[in-house]
Amino acid sequence: MTVITLDFRDQGGGALETIRRGARDALAPLQSAASNVLSPVGDFFGGLTRYGSLKDENARLRADLEKARGDALAAQGAERERQALLELMRLDFASSIPAVAARVVSTSPSNFQNTVVVDRGSDHRLAVGMPVVTGAGLVGRVQQVSKTRATIQLLTDRSASVGVRMTGSNQIGVASGGGDKQPLHVDFVATETEVKPGEVVVTSGLQGSPYPPEIPVGTVKELKKPPGAIQQEISVEPSVDLPRLEFVKVLLWTG
Repeated sequence: MTVITLDFRDQGGGALETIRRGARDALAPLQSAASNVLSPVGDFFGGLTRYGSLKDENARLRADLEKARGDALAAQGAERERQALLELMRLDFASSIPAVAARVVSTSPSNFQNTVVVDRGSDHRLAVGMPVVTGAGLVGRVQQVSKTRATIQLLTDRSASVGVRMTGSNQIGVASGGGDKQPLHVDFVATETEVKPGEVVVTSGLQGSPYPPEIPVGTVKELKKPPGAIQQEISVEPSVDLPRLEFVKVLLWTG
Protein backbone atom coordinates (compact mmCIF):
# COMPACT_ATOMS: atom_id res chain seq x y z
CA MET A 1 0.00 0.00 0.00
CA THR A 2 1.33 3.34 -0.96
CA VAL A 3 1.09 6.33 1.63
CA ILE A 4 0.95 9.84 0.27
CA THR A 5 2.13 12.61 2.63
CA LEU A 6 1.11 16.26 2.04
CA ASP A 7 3.54 18.95 3.34
CA PHE A 8 1.78 22.35 4.03
CA ARG A 9 4.89 24.07 5.48
CA ASP A 10 5.77 27.47 4.01
CA GLN A 11 8.43 26.96 1.46
CA GLY A 12 10.23 30.33 1.01
CA GLY A 13 7.44 32.72 0.16
CA GLY A 14 4.72 30.16 0.08
CA ALA A 15 1.02 30.33 0.72
CA LEU A 16 1.12 31.88 4.22
CA GLU A 17 3.33 34.72 3.11
CA THR A 18 1.05 35.31 0.19
CA ILE A 19 -1.93 35.57 2.62
CA ARG A 20 -0.02 38.01 4.85
CA ARG A 21 0.84 40.27 1.95
CA GLY A 22 -2.74 40.26 0.81
CA ALA A 23 -3.95 41.24 4.25
CA ARG A 24 -1.49 44.12 4.47
CA ASP A 25 -2.52 45.37 1.06
CA ALA A 26 -6.19 45.13 2.01
CA LEU A 27 -5.71 47.07 5.28
CA ALA A 28 -3.47 49.80 3.84
CA PRO A 29 -6.32 52.01 2.55
CA LEU A 30 -8.11 51.74 5.92
CA GLN A 31 -4.97 52.78 7.82
CA SER A 32 -4.44 55.73 5.48
CA ALA A 33 -8.04 56.84 5.89
CA ALA A 34 -7.83 56.62 9.68
CA SER A 35 -4.64 58.68 9.63
CA ASN A 36 -6.33 61.31 7.47
CA VAL A 37 -9.31 61.46 9.83
CA LEU A 38 -7.27 61.69 13.04
CA SER A 39 -4.71 64.20 11.72
CA PRO A 40 -7.12 67.19 11.66
CA VAL A 41 -8.26 66.29 15.18
CA GLY A 42 -4.68 66.46 16.37
CA ASP A 43 -4.15 69.72 14.52
CA PHE A 44 -7.35 71.09 16.07
CA PHE A 45 -6.27 70.41 19.64
CA GLY A 46 -2.77 71.67 18.88
CA GLY A 47 -4.32 74.82 17.43
CA LEU A 48 -6.41 75.31 20.57
CA THR A 49 -3.27 75.16 22.69
CA ARG A 50 -1.47 77.66 20.48
CA TYR A 51 -4.56 79.94 20.40
CA GLY A 52 -4.72 79.96 24.19
CA SER A 53 -1.06 80.92 24.42
CA LEU A 54 -1.48 83.71 21.87
CA LYS A 55 -4.58 84.98 23.67
CA ASP A 56 -2.71 85.12 26.99
CA GLU A 57 0.22 86.87 25.32
CA ASN A 58 -2.07 89.44 23.69
CA ALA A 59 -3.78 90.12 27.01
CA ARG A 60 -0.41 90.66 28.68
CA LEU A 61 0.72 93.01 25.90
CA ARG A 62 -2.52 94.99 26.14
CA ALA A 63 -2.10 95.31 29.90
CA ASP A 64 1.49 96.50 29.45
CA LEU A 65 0.35 99.03 26.83
CA GLU A 66 -2.43 100.37 29.06
CA LYS A 67 0.00 100.72 31.95
CA ALA A 68 2.46 102.60 29.74
CA ARG A 69 -0.31 104.93 28.60
CA GLY A 70 -1.42 105.46 32.17
CA ASP A 71 2.14 106.25 33.27
CA ALA A 72 2.54 108.71 30.40
CA LEU A 73 -0.74 110.47 31.24
CA ALA A 74 0.18 110.60 34.93
CA ALA A 75 3.54 112.16 34.02
CA GLN A 76 1.80 114.73 31.82
CA GLY A 77 -0.66 115.50 34.62
CA ALA A 78 2.14 115.94 37.14
CA GLU A 79 4.01 118.26 34.79
CA ARG A 80 0.85 120.29 34.14
CA GLU A 81 0.26 120.63 37.88
CA ARG A 82 3.87 121.69 38.40
CA GLN A 83 3.57 124.37 35.73
CA ALA A 84 0.26 125.58 37.17
CA LEU A 85 1.77 125.88 40.65
CA LEU A 86 4.83 127.68 39.32
CA GLU A 87 2.57 130.13 37.48
CA LEU A 88 0.55 130.61 40.65
CA MET A 89 3.68 131.71 42.49
CA ARG A 90 4.34 134.49 39.97
CA LEU A 91 1.68 137.00 41.03
CA ASP A 92 3.54 140.14 40.00
CA PHE A 93 0.31 142.13 40.06
CA ALA A 94 -0.55 141.20 43.68
CA SER A 95 2.78 140.29 45.25
CA SER A 96 2.15 142.46 48.32
CA ILE A 97 -1.22 140.90 49.17
CA PRO A 98 -1.35 137.75 51.36
CA ALA A 99 -2.95 134.84 49.53
CA VAL A 100 -4.07 131.25 50.06
CA ALA A 101 -3.52 128.65 47.35
CA ALA A 102 -6.40 126.26 46.68
CA ARG A 103 -7.25 123.39 44.37
CA VAL A 104 -10.44 123.29 42.32
CA VAL A 105 -12.43 120.23 43.40
CA SER A 106 -15.68 120.65 41.45
CA THR A 107 -17.41 122.85 38.90
CA SER A 108 -20.86 124.37 38.57
CA PRO A 109 -23.63 121.76 38.38
CA SER A 110 -25.73 123.90 36.01
CA ASN A 111 -25.39 126.04 32.91
CA PHE A 112 -26.99 129.01 34.65
CA GLN A 113 -24.13 129.65 37.05
CA ASN A 114 -20.41 129.72 36.33
CA THR A 115 -18.80 128.70 39.59
CA VAL A 116 -16.15 126.36 40.94
CA VAL A 117 -15.57 124.94 44.42
CA VAL A 118 -12.11 124.95 46.01
CA ASP A 119 -10.69 122.95 48.92
CA ARG A 120 -10.14 125.88 51.28
CA GLY A 121 -12.61 127.76 53.46
CA SER A 122 -13.01 129.85 56.57
CA ASP A 123 -10.51 127.62 58.38
CA HIS A 124 -7.92 129.15 56.03
CA ARG A 125 -9.21 132.74 56.52
CA LEU A 126 -11.27 132.84 53.32
CA ALA A 127 -14.28 135.16 53.36
CA VAL A 128 -17.08 136.15 50.99
CA GLY A 129 -16.05 138.80 48.49
CA MET A 130 -12.33 138.03 48.37
CA PRO A 131 -10.74 138.16 44.89
CA VAL A 132 -9.53 134.96 43.26
CA VAL A 133 -6.68 134.88 40.75
CA THR A 134 -4.14 132.74 38.95
CA GLY A 135 -0.79 133.77 37.54
CA ALA A 136 -2.60 134.77 34.33
CA GLY A 137 -5.05 137.16 35.96
CA LEU A 138 -8.47 137.49 37.54
CA VAL A 139 -10.70 134.45 38.05
CA GLY A 140 -13.57 135.94 40.06
CA ARG A 141 -14.37 136.23 43.72
CA VAL A 142 -15.52 134.16 46.68
CA GLN A 143 -19.29 133.76 46.69
CA GLN A 144 -19.92 131.31 49.55
CA VAL A 145 -17.74 129.87 52.32
CA SER A 146 -17.87 126.89 54.66
CA LYS A 147 -15.17 125.74 57.05
CA THR A 148 -13.29 123.70 54.43
CA ARG A 149 -14.78 124.74 51.08
CA ALA A 150 -15.48 127.92 49.14
CA THR A 151 -17.57 128.58 46.04
CA ILE A 152 -15.96 130.93 43.53
CA GLN A 153 -18.09 132.98 41.14
CA LEU A 154 -16.22 133.15 37.83
CA LEU A 155 -15.96 136.31 35.75
CA THR A 156 -18.04 134.67 33.02
CA ASP A 157 -21.07 134.24 35.31
CA ARG A 158 -23.92 136.33 33.92
CA SER A 159 -24.39 138.10 37.25
CA ALA A 160 -20.68 138.92 37.66
CA SER A 161 -19.19 142.34 36.93
CA VAL A 162 -15.89 144.12 37.54
CA GLY A 163 -14.68 147.66 37.07
CA VAL A 164 -11.96 147.73 34.41
CA ARG A 165 -9.50 150.09 32.81
CA MET A 166 -8.48 150.05 29.16
CA THR A 167 -4.68 150.22 29.29
CA GLY A 168 -4.39 151.99 25.96
CA SER A 169 -6.53 155.00 26.87
CA ASN A 170 -7.02 154.65 30.64
CA GLN A 171 -10.75 154.75 29.96
CA ILE A 172 -12.81 153.23 32.77
CA GLY A 173 -15.60 150.76 32.06
CA VAL A 174 -17.47 147.81 33.54
CA ALA A 175 -16.95 144.22 32.32
CA SER A 176 -19.84 141.78 32.73
CA GLY A 177 -20.02 138.02 32.28
CA GLY A 178 -21.58 136.66 29.11
CA GLY A 179 -22.00 133.04 30.17
CA ASP A 180 -19.95 129.87 30.05
CA LYS A 181 -17.08 130.01 27.52
CA GLN A 182 -18.33 133.40 26.29
CA PRO A 183 -16.34 136.67 26.23
CA LEU A 184 -16.94 139.48 28.69
CA HIS A 185 -18.85 142.57 27.61
CA VAL A 186 -17.48 146.01 28.50
CA ASP A 187 -19.85 148.95 28.88
CA PHE A 188 -19.43 152.70 29.37
CA VAL A 189 -16.50 153.19 26.98
CA ALA A 190 -17.34 156.21 24.82
CA THR A 191 -17.34 155.88 21.05
CA GLU A 192 -14.63 158.55 20.69
CA THR A 193 -12.23 156.52 22.86
CA GLU A 194 -9.60 154.72 20.81
CA VAL A 195 -9.67 151.00 21.56
CA LYS A 196 -7.67 148.38 19.67
CA PRO A 197 -8.09 144.61 19.34
CA GLY A 198 -5.59 142.85 21.60
CA GLU A 199 -5.50 145.75 24.07
CA VAL A 200 -5.06 144.59 27.66
CA VAL A 201 -7.87 145.25 30.14
CA VAL A 202 -7.11 145.35 33.90
CA THR A 203 -9.08 145.94 37.09
CA SER A 204 -9.65 149.62 37.76
CA GLY A 205 -9.23 149.38 41.55
CA LEU A 206 -11.34 152.47 42.13
CA GLN A 207 -12.37 153.27 45.68
CA GLY A 208 -14.96 150.80 46.89
CA SER A 209 -14.04 148.21 44.26
CA PRO A 210 -13.99 144.57 45.49
CA TYR A 211 -10.82 144.01 43.44
CA PRO A 212 -7.30 145.42 43.80
CA PRO A 213 -6.04 147.53 40.86
CA GLU A 214 -3.98 146.31 37.90
CA ILE A 215 -5.05 142.65 37.88
CA PRO A 216 -5.23 141.44 34.25
CA VAL A 217 -8.81 140.74 33.23
CA GLY A 218 -8.44 139.97 29.54
CA THR A 219 -7.71 141.33 26.09
CA VAL A 220 -10.01 143.10 23.64
CA LYS A 221 -11.36 140.55 21.20
CA GLU A 222 -13.78 142.63 19.15
CA LEU A 223 -15.27 146.12 19.14
CA LYS A 224 -18.06 147.90 17.32
CA LYS A 225 -19.28 151.50 17.13
CA PRO A 226 -22.95 151.34 16.14
CA PRO A 227 -24.19 154.50 14.35
CA GLY A 228 -25.73 156.94 16.80
CA ALA A 229 -24.51 155.02 19.87
CA ILE A 230 -22.80 156.81 22.74
CA GLN A 231 -20.72 153.79 23.82
CA GLN A 232 -18.78 151.09 22.07
CA GLU A 233 -19.66 147.42 22.03
CA ILE A 234 -16.51 145.74 23.32
CA SER A 235 -15.96 142.04 23.92
CA VAL A 236 -13.01 140.87 26.03
CA GLU A 237 -11.45 137.42 26.11
CA PRO A 238 -10.59 136.48 29.75
CA SER A 239 -6.88 136.18 30.53
CA VAL A 240 -7.47 132.97 32.51
CA ASP A 241 -8.55 129.72 30.85
CA LEU A 242 -11.55 129.44 33.16
CA PRO A 243 -12.94 126.09 31.89
CA ARG A 244 -9.62 124.41 32.77
CA LEU A 245 -8.92 125.76 36.23
CA GLU A 246 -6.91 123.49 38.51
CA PHE A 247 -5.30 125.79 41.08
CA VAL A 248 -6.15 129.31 42.21
CA LYS A 249 -5.06 131.83 44.81
CA VAL A 250 -7.54 133.62 47.01
CA LEU A 251 -6.30 137.09 47.89
CA LEU A 252 -6.88 137.88 51.57
CA TRP A 253 -8.15 141.32 50.60
CA THR A 254 -11.49 142.89 51.44
CA GLY A 255 -11.33 146.10 49.46
